[in-house]
Amino acid sequence: MGRIAVIGAGMGAMAAAARLAVAGHRVVVYERGATYGGAVRRFERDGFVFDTGPGLLPLPAVYRDLFVKTGKEPLETCVELVQVDPSSRHVFAEGTEVGLPNASRAGVVTALDEALGAGAGARWGDFLVRAREAWDRTRRPLLEEPLWPHWSVLAEREPYPSVPHKKLLRTRRATTLAEVAAWELRDPRLTALLESHALAHGLDPRVTPASAAVLPYMEHAFGTWYVRGGIRELARAVYERCVARRVEFRFEAPVARIVEKDGRATGVELADGEVADADFVVAGVAPGALDALVPGTALRGGDEVAPQRGAPSRLTVLLALRGGRPEGVAHRTVVHAADRAEELEGLFDDSNAPVGSAQPTVTVLRPGDAGLAPDGDHEAVTLTATVPAYSDAPDWAARDVFAIQAENLVARAERAIPDLRDRILWQEVRTPWDVAEETGADGGAVPAPALAAADGRLLHASNTTRMPGLFVVGGWAHPGGGLPHAGMSGALVSGLIVEGPQFRGSQ
Repeated sequence: MGRIAVIGAGMGAMAAAARLAVAGHRVVVYERGATYGGAVRRFERDGFVFDTGPGLLPLPAVYRDLFVKTGKEPLETCVELVQVDPSSRHVFAEGTEVGLPNASRAGVVTALDEALGAGAGARWGDFLVRAREAWDRTRRPLLEEPLWPHWSVLAEREPYPSVPHKKLLRTRRATTLAEVAAWELRDPRLTALLESHALAHGLDPRVTPASAAVLPYMEHAFGTWYVRGGIRELARAVYERCVARRVEFRFEAPVARIVEKDGRATGVELADGEVADADFVVAGVAPGALDALVPGTALRGGDEVAPQRGAPSRLTVLLALRGGRPEGVAHRTVVHAADRAEELEGLFDDSNAPVGSAQPTVTVLRPGDAGLAPDGDHEAVTLTATVPAYSDAPDWAARDVFAIQAENLVARAERAIPDLRDRILWQEVRTPWDVAEETGADGGAVPAPALAAADGRLLHASNTTRMPGLFVVGGWAHPGGGLPHAGMSGALVSGLIVEGPQFRGSQ
């Protein structure tokens, strides 16, 4: 078997490393930072513990499969998975609130009817049925198989079976998520509910294809899960599985370049000049970082899917609160923007508004986990919002722009926690600069999952490259961003190396 050099210790890279090690390869992971996990990090202070990356786990089957395929101990013996119920609570702009049961179509329909009025639940339920069809049509090519050489089929074909909409003398079908909301859901609160799934991934619902209906469907069909102790515990478990399979980790070992011989990747050179030979190189880094590792070499071209560059980022406010978490509160509450149009314009249209909307959509996480606070008389709360990635433009010269937005997040979160300001002991703000430092992504951009249609704009570059022996893994490669997708990318890269170009994905 061969030697594998893995660049980066993100979740996708570790998933690939564990699988490759089980297949008999000697795997060494080179991580420029001092720890593993990529964006899946933890912040601790004064007995309070916070996830600084994802706070919930959708589609846990991806990591169950990883643990089954790499050892005898299943995932549940390494971490404690808790199904979150309600899946989410929503506070809409005009004051309506609704809690949505986890993975229950009938329960969601009833809850929406009671909160929004008769018929609202049925419209959302019918939408989920159509979303399932889109999921069935795209699941394998977008998640379980290497990117097709004839990927243009995915780019041109809209898999969401939208309802015909008559306007004047024409009959049209929705092609964007915003049109699905306007023509099929017909309620501003259902619109906010649908579009919040796009915003959570940094996607503009006005131009995001209708195929993004799979995002709320995944949550509905497979449930929302929490890892006891925080999602960082999942990263720990994957890291320990790698170590148990004799993957070697070298931290604070930045790679300066990928070594090439006769057009093939043959190893890596570290920043200190050390050269490590390898039969295959797996790069779990953002496109800009990969470009720097292979200067002067065209890794993509022709009719291939180009790597995505540029995406919004995340702003996170970690709140240490006096007073315990009340019984019965939702783990996740989404406080929707006061003005949806203003939010979209601030995020995606106005380059002179680096902090986005003054009253954005805010996700409030209040885990019922005693291990996250020093005692029962305190609570750890996390606020997150999508914000523009930073740039070198003059308006971005000071990080103070994000301090302003952090205050906006706290103000918005008071709709979910009315006594919030009076309870704050201290707060920590995590900006796009922090995301960039932890992940290496330009501007702190956060990759979105791959989606069909939209001329291929939302597909991610193939896991193979034009340089033989070099593969790419993680959120910036097929099938895109998000914890499940990172795990899937690891499975795809492992399959391509172990089985070769004929690998067609899991069966």
